[in-house]
Amino acid sequence: MKKLIIALAAALMTAGFVSAQDLATATESYNNGAAQLGEGNKVEALASFKEALTMAESLGDEGAELVANCKKVIPGLYLAIGKQLNNEKKFAEAVAQVSEASKLAAEYGDDETAAEATDLLPKLQVADALFGAESNLKVKDFVAAIEGYKKVLEIEPTHGVAAMRLVQCYANAGQIAEAKEALAVAEANGKGADAAKMLGGALVSKASASLKAKKYADAVADAEEAAKYVPDNANAYLIAGQAASKMNGKTNVALKNFEKYLELAGNAKNAGAIAYTVGALYQQQSNKAKALEYYKKAEGLGYAQAAEMIKALSK
Repeated sequence: MKKLIIALAAALMTAGFVSAQDLATATESYNNGAAQLGEGNKVEALASFKEALTMAESLGDEGAELVANCKKVIPGLYLAIGKQLNNEKKFAEAVAQVSEASKLAAEYGDDETAAEATDLLPKLQVADALFGAESNLKVKDFVAAIEGYKKVLEIEPTHGVAAMRLVQCYANAGQIAEAKEALAVAEANGKGADAAKMLGGALVSKASASLKAKKYADAVADAEEAAKYVPDNANAYLIAGQAASKMNGKTNVALKNFEKYLELAGNAKNAGAIAYTVGALYQQQSNKAKALEYYKKAEGLGYAQAAEMIKALSK
């Protein structure tokens, strides 16, 4: 029995020694973290504080004070690292760090850090999604870019630039209906004019492709719709005029669009030829006065063939 008591006492003494040794090790890790933090090494400091916390938690009451001290520091360090990563444009990593800061601050009762992290997190998520979308747009991966801009708008519905870029991506991907819906969002957030130019430009390109493919009705429809969004885009009227002139019964449509083109691009290299074409269309309608007007305009623009027509109509 005496031997048993002695053995038990020895075990208790050993346990106490091990406990004290573990606390000393945990404290050393904590002090290392403080030193690293003082030197500006946040990542290394965080690792030391986390190590100290894990060891201190295993010590029960003996490590309680050290646990409390670690918990005061760790959420703020996650937040600080997240801010640093954001400054370095490492947005995805920043989101991960600030998310952890928010979670741990709430768990540890650090209200100030929790509030700051909660406020910052959506901004970082927007930056991350926007960075990815912009990168995909640069390489013309419109499908991936669309998903990125949509994610931005899910987080921040009033993000005008994302709405504008979404119009651009949808339009370039040929998804005109979706582009129009996105345009409404862009308009509501101050980017309507820029977004309209993008939609109009895409419609002009679509109209041009239809004209080359001899889909004249489609070319007229797309070009005239484009003009609603980009009323100063001369090419929209030129394409509509050219396509309409190839269609039966669309002379007036051709005239209207050619005349608007000349109004906007009167000094263009092809202005003389277009003015001559307008004169010819009016001549077909037996409108001698208008035909002469445009033949003279064509001559004034250096289109030599117009002189012969002026002479013929002036008899």
